[in-house]
Parts: sequence; structure tokens; C-alpha cells
Amino acid sequence: MSVGPVQLLLLSVDGSEPHPKIRAEVDRLRENDAVRLIDLIVLRKDANGTIEVEQRSDLTTEESTEVGALVGALVGIGATQGQDDDTALAFAEAGAEAGADGHLLDADDVWYIADAIPTDTTVAVALIEHLWAIPLRDALRDEGAQLLTDAWIHAADLVGIGYLAAEHAAAH
Repeated sequence: MSVGPVQLLLLSVDGSEPHPKIRAEVDRLRENDAVRLIDLIVLRKDANGTIEVEQRSDLTTEESTEVGALVGALVGIGATQGQDDDTALAFAEAGAEAGADGHLLDADDVWYIADAIPTDTTVAVALIEHLWAIPLRDALRDEGAQLLTDAWIHAADLVGIGYLAAEHAAAH
């Protein structure tokens, strides 16, 4: 199984009611094969502190087990710096076991998040695979391109760059 670039998102929005506009856009991206939900946990904490949890994934149990094994193997290779196949295999097996229930995010651990969020708030933890990027990644690999770095640039980053530029201009 080939896995595209995966992004971890932790989102918060005011209110504990469903947010149909967000769900509609995620569904549109999924339907157009732009993204795939590897796993998603949504926690809604109402004004009384009552927690509602929703978990979704686009992966079958078999796919989740495979992705878990792949992630575990990669972590194992990194942990042993590629020097210990037995340890890397153990990490792969642990990853496969973690994904065997069809989810990579452990719903039993949501209480950590539930305790930390204020009332009348919704929080989502999402692992999103960027399917659109797979052909680009493969073409780059096939052409021998080397990734030097990558980063998401957010609007706040650009504001910060502008702020630094203004400080630099004022100093000179």
C-alpha cells in the first residue's frame, strides 16, 4: 500500500453544535480524491461539560492495519537508525496492532483532550492523507529530485515576515 503525504491537524472551533460547512468541504475533498481521512476524532464539549465523541476513517480495517505497520516500521527504522531489523519489525508489529481496530488515533486517550478543552467547544484531531500529492511525489522521485525542506506557510507567518521586514527597514 502506498501512502501519500500525511498531515496532522488539531483544530478548535467555538460551539458544540455540528459545523456543516466544514464537514461539507471535507466531504467534497474526499469525494474528489484530493484527501483521505486516515483517522479523525471530533470531541464536542457542551456548555454543561458533557462530551460527545465521533471517530471516522476512510480506511478499511485491513488498510488501517497496513498503514499502522508502515508507520511503525518507519519509526522503528528511525529509532534504530536502520541498524536493528528485529526492533524495526517489533515497531511495525506494534503499529499494525494499533491500526487493527480500523483507527490509528486511540479513542481511549480522548479524555486527555476532553479535560483540556473549555466548555462549548469542538476540537478535532485529524490525520489527512494528501492524495493529490502522490503523483507529484512519484514524479519527483522518478526524476531524482531531493527534498531539502518542506513547510506549510500560514497567513500568520507572512504577517510575521512583514513585521520583521518593517523592523529591519526602520533600523536602517
